[in-house]
Amino acid sequence: MLRPTLIGFALVSLAGCGPSATTPKPEAQPAAPPVNYGASTPAKVKPFKATPVATFDTPWALAFLPGGAMLVTEKPGHLWLVQATGTKTEVGGVPAVHAEGQGGLLYVATAPTFAQDRHVYLTYSEPGEGGDGLALARATLGTVAGKPVLQELQVIWRQLPRGAGGQFGGYIAFAPDGQYLFLTSGERQRFSPAQDPDQALGKILRLTLDGKPAPGNPGAGKTGRTTIPVFDPPANTGSVATAPTHNVTIPAPNLTPAETWSTGHRNAYGLAFDAQGRLWETEMGPQGGDELNLIEPGKNYGWPIVSYGKNYDDTPIASPAGRREFQEPALYWNPVIAPAGFTFYSGNMFPQWRGSAFVGGLASTSLIRIAFDGTTPREAERWDMGARIRAVMTGPDGALWILEDGTGGRLLRLTTTRGA
Repeated sequence: MLRPTLIGFALVSLAGCGPSATTPKPEAQPAAPPVNYGASTPAKVKPFKATPVATFDTPWALAFLPGGAMLVTEKPGHLWLVQATGTKTEVGGVPAVHAEGQGGLLYVATAPTFAQDRHVYLTYSEPGEGGDGLALARATLGTVAGKPVLQELQVIWRQLPRGAGGQFGGYIAFAPDGQYLFLTSGERQRFSPAQDPDQALGKILRLTLDGKPAPGNPGAGKTGRTTIPVFDPPANTGSVATAPTHNVTIPAPNLTPAETWSTGHRNAYGLAFDAQGRLWETEMGPQGGDELNLIEPGKNYGWPIVSYGKNYDDTPIASPAGRREFQEPALYWNPVIAPAGFTFYSGNMFPQWRGSAFVGGLASTSLIRIAFDGTTPREAERWDMGARIRAVMTGPDGALWILEDGTGGRLLRLTTTRGA
């Protein structure tokens, strides 16, 4: 199993080609013992210039279209078609969302088949009976009266039962061969369901492009119980919920066991494949213990039983060290960075960074570069961006594109200081 690398820094306090992963791969070889890099101080000189392109109301994610235009989501429920020059046009046909707390319109991704069918995928908090739940929808990006619009929108997967709580996850990655979709489903601040094989909370799911359980999943062909215990999420000062508030019956069959690729996750706000076809995930810990995980089929990543952080009420959580039934993170941060957004770089604008990954930091107001020695990652560089970073993506132009969080959050294009 991979062992963690502890990365701490003193400036931040907590704020809220090769084989693809479409078939199980052998377990990674054990890495070297964990190394404590100590405090991580942001570099004084940035090797890039940041050019503002457009401004949004609480932007969440972006996806590139052929030709360099982008789709950008705003959490209150708006989707924008954005040109590289910054021109914005609102996209019609967006589904109704429950925009409150951490919920709203979340992720957007273009299908591997977009050039043929113009399919896009959205995740969002879907309102309904009992509260809200994560929903995954697919639509066709069309045009009506010269304006962009989502057509034939269909919810192809939804988290049931609905209920209360934040931490929806909702990040999407497509397998390198384009056949399957991976979806992060957060544990909704309900703790225990992350270990329940019959609930999608706290899981990474592997689905077909139309939202069905993918063949070859660890639990392929299995179904789960349809009477689900619903836990009220504790207040942010609380710890693990231990007793269900009530039971809810969901429609049969319950396909969660057949959909699940990995389990025991808290709130994954980053998901991406490297050039070797390995799937990596960034995950928010509680007080401490943000994680970078190498995701392998059937593995249990331990939440809420183990963590390198502690609960918000300061009660301890058992350490993953020595718990061989759980997969340890490849790297973790303590204090937290609050990771959001995750991309591997393979462009030509910054050739020295090919093979590196980039993570946005909300609490740390930073952009972080992660270098890899095989499957052993390390934090290589960190830059203070002066704002909470919600998303980072590698653009087809070789630039890094980032979204700042919050009202007035900017879309920035990061290019070499030599010009682009």
